[in-house]
Amino acid sequence: MTSTKDTSPLAAVSHLLSFTLVVGGGSGLLHEWWGWLHFMGFVRFLVPDGYEVYSYVVMVVLGLAVGAAGGALGDRRRGGDRGR
Repeated sequence: MTSTKDTSPLAAVSHLLSFTLVVGGGSGLLHEWWGWLHFMGFVRFLVPDGYEVYSYVVMVVLGLAVGAAGGALGDRRRGGDRGR
């Protein structure tokens, strides 16, 4: 089965950014707490020294917010009356 879902480029970019922030922040938290799963190591360059845990939590929350905004953008473009 193929999907005929029409996704705007902005919504696609927001979903990609959301995925990167959530997975990067989550793997950073796991690395700080237990010292393993250094999956997305490039995010360590985005956090200031001494504030790693706070920064990774902010990344996860921001990623969830960006994903929700991208989902709302996609719903708005398609008409938005799925549940009505």
